Amino acid sequence: MRIFEFLVIAFVFAVTSCTIDKTDYEAETSSQIPEHYEFKEAVSLNNGTYKISIEALNGTFYKGYNELHFKITNTQNNQTVNPSEVTFLPVMTNAEGKTASCPHEYNPEYDAANKYYNGYSVFTSETALVSNWKLYVSFTLDNQKYEINKDISVEKQSNKNLNMTAFTGKDGEQYFIALIAPQKPKVAENALTAGIYKYNKPVNEAGTFPDPSQFSYSQVNGYTLKLDPRMPEPSMGNHSSPNNQDLTQQNDGLYHGVVNYTMTGNWTLNLIMQNQNGLILKGTVVPTDFTPGVEGVKSELYIDTLF
Repeated sequence: MRIFEFLVIAFVFAVTSCTIDKTDYEAETSSQIPEHYEFKEAVSLNNGTYKISIEALNGTFYKGYNELHFKITNTQNNQTVNPSEVTFLPVMTNAEGKTASCPHEYNPEYDAANKYYNGYSVFTSETALVSNWKLYVSFTLDNQKYEINKDISVEKQSNKNLNMTAFTGKDGEQYFIALIAPQKPKVAENALTAGIYKYNKPVNEAGTFPDPSQFSYSQVNGYTLKLDPRMPEPSMGNHSSPNNQDLTQQNDGLYHGVVNYTMTGNWTLNLIMQNQNGLILKGTVVPTDFTPGVEGVKSELYIDTLF
């Protein structure tokens, strides 16, 4: 009888803890998780005659996925121009002088309706004292090529729903997964969007810096991200939720699925990445045990979120 009473008390305590945590996270969500839907100029590059304005959400470059708009104007008449080609290359230099890039769209595509070039960059680190980012941009107009570069600042992403991860797969390739949407999930089934990219190892010796062939990345095609969301905090028991859908690639090149958040709080998106042949490149199955009072086990491939 005493054992039964102890179990009841323990259960009530666990439920109460869950309720308290939920209430605290709702307050945190409403005041701290930002949502940005307006594109503003994050940086401009000038060569005298022409100006390139690069717009990003909130006018800021963040670690993780950034959709970018490139607008080019003639500074003499303030008219928008449409070059025949635009190239974009972000390069990070560390304290030892070593350089690297990140997933990006080297040849942004022109959006005729909005009169800008559309691209993206998945910055893999923030600007720091030991590392800095520089953008190398070029465009061709009237058969003349213009090249401009400028240092930029990449800020910390304070919204964990837009986190990213980088890792080496079992095939020896370097991969990157970046969350793109939703910015602010709901207690419901949420459409989940992510980008999956890989580094393209150079096949030739480096040419004149910055040689884009040494900094090449691409979206991966035909992969699957198997999804198992859990609440890993001890008070949550690492419980999951029903009606989740694995992420698969759609026509936009991005990966789409469904994550069902049953309450606010800390969630971990446990992932298993399979290539087009079904080979697991990274990730492990998470135990299904309900473990109140014990921090939940995570896949070897995961991304944490909070809302």
